[in-house]
Amino acid sequence: MTETKPSNAAQLASPTYILPALDQDFLLGDSMRGTRFLLEYAKAEERLRAAAIHSTIVVFGSARVKQDGPGRQGFWYNEARAFAQIASREGGALQPREQGRFNVIATGGGPGVMEAANRGATDVGAPSIGFNINLPREQQPNPYITPELTFSFHYFAMRKMHLAMRAAALAVFPGGFGTFDELFEILTLVQTGKAPKLPIVLVDRSYWTKVVSFEALLEAGVIGAQDLRLLSFAESGEEAWRALCEAGLSVL
Repeated sequence: MTETKPSNAAQLASPTYILPALDQDFLLGDSMRGTRFLLEYAKAEERLRAAAIHSTIVVFGSARVKQDGPGRQGFWYNEARAFAQIASREGGALQPREQGRFNVIATGGGPGVMEAANRGATDVGAPSIGFNINLPREQQPNPYITPELTFSFHYFAMRKMHLAMRAAALAVFPGGFGTFDELFEILTLVQTGKAPKLPIVLVDRSYWTKVVSFEALLEAGVIGAQDLRLLSFAESGEEAWRALCEAGLSVL
């Protein structure tokens, strides 16, 4: 009597039989958080190296700024765009890939000031980077980022790491909580020696001195006089570019 062999359908259908690299439930589970961190680092790093991006100029600013917005929003947008045009044209971003690209504009990838900066690079035919973050609202990649340099992150920490890793300079336009977070993250890294000193310029002194009293921090003794020398102010995109160069930004 021939014994009927049982079906192995249940084994084939078991989640444990799925190859780990193809198992989304496993990859998105708590135990794989470290691996997801690694993947977010490695994918962007691989693409940036392939594009020969040696250094960046990071532009921060509000995602809510509009070119035709109220008050000084239009001015901020247009000056961020002008800054990126000058930086891309004069900083080394237009070099052939085989020679390496330097001072490439990098933003958080979204609308507002970020869009303006990516747009400015596009205006002069230069590549630019967008480090996007997945958020419930506001954040989708703007259409001016170089497509092959458009990245998406789940973790703010890994996004910040990539924004900082190749940064040769920082230009910060008016913004809110997110802009403050990014600015003070870099300032803290430089202040504590965790990152090399780099030129930092804040555009629109009247805005910045109104929303942050740097002098009050000094008077209270919570920062030192040398800490105030970590940043400078500018009133336009062109002036911001000059300030970065005067502060030691290396250009080709």
